[in-house]
Amino acid sequence: MSELDGRRAVVTGGTRGGIGAAVSARLTAAGATVITTARSTPADLPDPELFVAADVSTPDGVARVARAALDRLGGVDIVVHVVGGSRQEPGGVLALSDHDWQHEFAVNLFSAVRLDRALLPSMIEQGRGAIVHVTSVQRRVPLPTTVPYAAAKSALTSYSKNLAGQMAPKGIRVNTVSPGFVETAGASGMVSALAAADGVDEDTARRTIMDSIGGIPLGRPARPDEVAELVTFLVSDRASSIVGAEHVIDGGSTRTI
Repeated sequence: MSELDGRRAVVTGGTRGGIGAAVSARLTAAGATVITTARSTPADLPDPELFVAADVSTPDGVARVARAALDRLGGVDIVVHVVGGSRQEPGGVLALSDHDWQHEFAVNLFSAVRLDRALLPSMIEQGRGAIVHVTSVQRRVPLPTTVPYAAAKSALTSYSKNLAGQMAPKGIRVNTVSPGFVETAGASGMVSALAAADGVDEDTARRTIMDSIGGIPLGRPARPDEVAELVTFLVSDRASSIVGAEHVIDGGSTRTI
């Protein structure tokens, strides 16, 4: 459990019962010192020095996180970029404005690009580091309701692959984790809302959501802690030869090769 002793980490989107919170907790349990970031400060924040309130979809927000990480930690060994999300606008793809597209790419692509650009120089100087970008299976199997999100996650995967090749000779490993349906706090809320709207129990509502994405052979969504275990492995020395790889964690829902 102490394999990350002495490591310094930044995790974006690290609050509100999602993947980022699970990753932060797991890295901390493994011995790392973890700075998390989100747009709003949680009420139950245990250590204010290890949190930065910032919107990393903006250049100013990224700069604030990078400055805090370097000033408070003296450097960074691990970056896990979890922040992402989509807006489901009615009317299909032709109803999407330039602003809709720009927002999705700002949240799901440029936030990672800018944070890497801000933190990589210190990682290059020390000659080591590990970066994980959390993408989505939608980059392979896009849903018609989230076209810009899927496009941005596809771009993030391509960017990550190229970055991995450039950074590996400098001692920095870059990989991606591609979750499917993960039952975060937000997803649980969606299940509850669907159950109430349809007058069914939550198991039935959950099954409806799973069916809408083509089913999950495992029979259930992934849990945030399962994604966190995979991320922790990838940033650890156990994964020291894994570079530029995409790791799908979706219970078997993606049926492409």
